[in-house]
Amino acid sequence: MMLKKGLNLIRNYSINFDIPERNNKDINFIIIHYTGMKSETAAIKRLCNSKSKVSSHYFIKKNGEILNLIPDNYIAWHAGKSQWKKKNFLNKESIGIEIQNPGHSSYYSNFSEKQIVALKKLLRFLMKKYKVLKRNVLGHSDVAPIRKKDPGEKFPWHRLSKEGFCIWHKLKKKNLEKSRKLNLSNFDKKIFLNNLKKIGYNCAKGYRNNIKQRLLTTAFQRRFRQELVDGKIDKECFLISQNLI
Repeated sequence: MMLKKGLNLIRNYSINFDIPERNNKDINFIIIHYTGMKSETAAIKRLCNSKSKVSSHYFIKKNGEILNLIPDNYIAWHAGKSQWKKKNFLNKESIGIEIQNPGHSSYYSNFSEKQIVALKKLLRFLMKKYKVLKRNVLGHSDVAPIRKKDPGEKFPWHRLSKEGFCIWHKLKKKNLEKSRKLNLSNFDKKIFLNNLKKIGYNCAKGYRNNIKQRLLTTAFQRRFRQELVDGKIDKECFLISQNLI
């Protein structure tokens, strides 16, 4: 199946989706995942197994091949309990893309160049077809920061942002590094959390306790400060959040 020059899709349909069909205008988000499984074959089987209760619209193999598991106009089961801005349970408004990668629990590795090239082609097509804004191209950990880590700090968000596929801050790396690990006052930490809420993260009252706050900060760092993911709110994180809003 050819969607666009250079973009070949292999049909490998899963039965894990909701009916009835949705309209094109209902698709507002693209959510990127990693499989978190060592075996690519096992990951594909899981996404197509009715007992697993999970699926995605697309699967990008290590060699760059793209499998189409669920037609776009059906709701796949990929985001689970999720939130971004005022939207909840994002499956109904999103397209899910799984990328083969063993994940943090199984020797988390860099994504292959073939995978990233394939992803860019797929994103270019989907964003144009469904008019998805670059600010609505998200990671699973963005919309479910307490539960998820994917696609993680090795995913090239900055690189993709340079081609208009997602957002990134506009601060210079050298200047930012000077602020790394510098402590913030409690007042500035509250401003940081409010900034995250404005960006889209779920900063409900329950997320303000120490454990959830650390997980939320970790998710932010995996997306926007990938060199150091420690869950600690420092001045560098604060400045990035200020710039993003």
